[in-house]
Amino acid sequence: MGVSSPISPTVDGIECHETAFQPVRGAAQEVAHTASRRTGPRRWLRSVEWLVAAGLHPKANATTLRIAEDLAGRMDYDTGHARYCLDEMVARLGVNRATIKRHIAFLRELGALAWVQHGTRANIRRALGMKGYAGTATVYAAVIPAVYDHAMGHRIVGSGYTARIVIDQRGQAPALVDNLPVDNEGSTRCAPPSLTCDEEEGKLKVEGGRNYTPRTARRNSPTIPQQKTSSSEGTAARRSPLQVARDIRIARQVRPLVNWTQREGLRRLAYALRPLIDRGLDAMQIADELAGMCLGWRPKQPANFLRATLAKDAAHLEAQAAAEELLAAQTWTTADEDDVDSLARLFGIPAAEETPEPERTDHDRYLARRDWSIWPDVAAHYADDADDAIDLYGVQLVTYAIRMDAAAKDREARYV
Repeated sequence: MGVSSPISPTVDGIECHETAFQPVRGAAQEVAHTASRRTGPRRWLRSVEWLVAAGLHPKANATTLRIAEDLAGRMDYDTGHARYCLDEMVARLGVNRATIKRHIAFLRELGALAWVQHGTRANIRRALGMKGYAGTATVYAAVIPAVYDHAMGHRIVGSGYTARIVIDQRGQAPALVDNLPVDNEGSTRCAPPSLTCDEEEGKLKVEGGRNYTPRTARRNSPTIPQQKTSSSEGTAARRSPLQVARDIRIARQVRPLVNWTQREGLRRLAYALRPLIDRGLDAMQIADELAGMCLGWRPKQPANFLRATLAKDAAHLEAQAAAEELLAAQTWTTADEDDVDSLARLFGIPAAEETPEPERTDHDRYLARRDWSIWPDVAAHYADDADDAIDLYGVQLVTYAIRMDAAAKDREARYV
């Protein structure tokens, strides 16, 4: 192909020089030797539109633009590289293979495409350690020729594929600036402009560190659950590093002794064991306390289970102590029955009627006779009231309790 016709005088209002365009040939179509600079898909597509409209190549036309748009849609935004994928382009564009090959050659001759990698029959899947066969694909790079930059008035820094343009914006008004210039030397000082963004629809607006949203909006807005700390944790004194190290040392001794705590970390386990450690228990005593908590199952989060269980026990003990104090305050513990009766008659208080004890049922007897390990209590009950003990526990359990009590007293007398 010879020298193409001169460039048109104007393209999109841009005056073009009348120098003849020299098509790119041979090794100049490679990335390593191209005189065009690298670019991204958007700027590359604009340059191709200008090159085709300028008539630099006599055979480039609308089909060339269609093929360029298909390549631009598959280009990498960082590198500007795109795979050829000839068969897929034929299916998408409805153009035969020979036509696509010709127009790709036109783009290379315009200096708008450069070879990054030539397609071969080498098995790329084997190189990647994969099974099967796939030939090595052809890869093109988006480039912009110097004739386009010269027509646009771009200043070029560097040469070849790694060249860059420098746009001189001195003397130009800044775009999209809605604030007026401020005299920094004057008495009036203004804060630097802040970034503005669109408000998200439905987002609550917060000004001045306070929420000025109406109460109805706050009630309907989704709330984020927050973890609450118990009152005992909030009021507990801060532990010293030595105490924390002691807790971890005790937890290290406890963890091998209790199987369901072995999946928990030492620090979390030591933190959960603090209530037991504060009671003065050692590792063996704490292991005895934990041995009966989980019978036949293992919690997924042992530390959380321990904290919840110990907190529940502490709350139960506090409630029981409060009930005992209230009962002690309401009872005349220092007065005997005669004094209580005399004071009741003095103030006209009617005597309280004694509530009869409920009659014993067969179910009560069944529950009492089910566990024979309580033989010490049965023997003590028989010593106090033999008839009632036989009625409640039965002859067999009472006989067993008497025999075991006698044997225990005999052993005690023998070894004393």
